[in-house]
Amino acid sequence: MKPFLLLATRAEDVAADGEYRAMLRYGRLTPEQLHRVRLEAAPLPDIDLDDYSGIIVGGGPFNSSDPEHSKSEVQKRVEREFVTLLDDVVERDFPFLGACYGVGTLGVYAGGIIDRTYPEPVGPLTIELTEDGLADPLLAGLPRRFTAYGGHKEAVRELPPEAALLATSEASPVQMFRLRSNLYATQFHPELDVDGLVERVDVYKTYGYFAPEEASVVKARARAVRVTEPMRIVRRFVERYARP
Repeated sequence: MKPFLLLATRAEDVAADGEYRAMLRYGRLTPEQLHRVRLEAAPLPDIDLDDYSGIIVGGGPFNSSDPEHSKSEVQKRVEREFVTLLDDVVERDFPFLGACYGVGTLGVYAGGIIDRTYPEPVGPLTIELTEDGLADPLLAGLPRRFTAYGGHKEAVRELPPEAALLATSEASPVQMFRLRSNLYATQFHPELDVDGLVERVDVYKTYGYFAPEEASVVKARARAVRVTEPMRIVRRFVERYARP
């Protein structure tokens, strides 16, 4: 099988490694089958899409809607690199699953509006599939409503033209969309289980997602639910697009 490519932007090793392990676990992949590039650490190398089965984009602290003057040079570089990569990915309709930061990268690239109209607290949320979502092959077998973990400062306010809305929630109207046939992005975290959420609460408790003194409350809220369905999306992506 040709490997999948994970593009990561988390500068904190604990969170970055936890995300990588989750993608391996729920994709049922070996390290040889999931190559990771940490974009916050070094420029994106030349990527030949023919070498890969598909691309997965993880989450991170970058916000596409940040004012340009407030973005670090690293964030500006990463955004430029994504534009160049997406030129090829979108043209070829190459398998792409953008989780969290993938909504911003793919959404902005394709002409959507990403801003802070619909922030959501860190923790569990109820995802509801649309009719297009229920009919989408990547979501086959998932219930119409399921619980996932989220928590973001920005979200999609207006879908890119010609995008199909696949999932929504009360707090954020766009939780998942598809472009063309094979380009997907989720606002929620399909790879995140309760242990991963608790780990990220510790890592990001001073990043403005919640008041630091509320960390224990956020963890308790996460532990009060059982999240099992979103991870099936990661596995389904791997099963659907794995290439010999």
